[in-house]
Amino acid sequence: MPSITRRRTPDPGRRASAEADILAATRRLLINGANYTELGVQQISTEAGVARSTFYSHFRDKTDLLVRLATAMLATSFDIASTWQPSSGVKGLADAFLRVVEIYREHAAVLRAVAEVASYDATVREFWYEGLTQFLDRTTAVLREEQEAGRTPADVDLVSASRVVVMGGERAIFDHVTARDSRDDAAFARELALIWWHGVYRRPAD
Repeated sequence: MPSITRRRTPDPGRRASAEADILAATRRLLINGANYTELGVQQISTEAGVARSTFYSHFRDKTDLLVRLATAMLATSFDIASTWQPSSGVKGLADAFLRVVEIYREHAAVLRAVAEVASYDATVREFWYEGLTQFLDRTTAVLREEQEAGRTPADVDLVSASRVVVMGGERAIFDHVTARDSRDDAAFARELALIWWHGVYRRPAD
């Protein structure tokens, strides 16, 4: 009687669990001070409790892993930023910035790794820039609406102003969460909001 070999049906839950284990293990290693460049796939796999081959069944390489670690953080930050409307004023903007700061602080170890790898890896550098571009586009669109309604001065250069506050704000938040205590978060968020509000949204007309 011929033998019948049954092919095992892939378990989506098991696959998702392994991917989550690898992501969580990498975060732990980074939080504990690991340098991402020197962090090996085998070390990550061992920490996650999976085989090296399992790592490569989920991620092309360490760059792909880092991009996935940072993607969720960017998406959450953008969702928060997108809920703010000028009608909520500077107080609402400060509240939104505080929530973004909290997200950045939660993922500070990943942010350090992104900054480290982006200095020599074009893929990570371009990924981060593209992520910030959605913030740029959103800010420019909101400012245009405010300008057309006469609430933002007509002489504000929308593209330049958006680049200054978004790119400058992102660097300021990164510096804050990696160098300052969380007790300063509310004061920092308030100052950032005031700079955006009075420097661009409600800047006195020239």
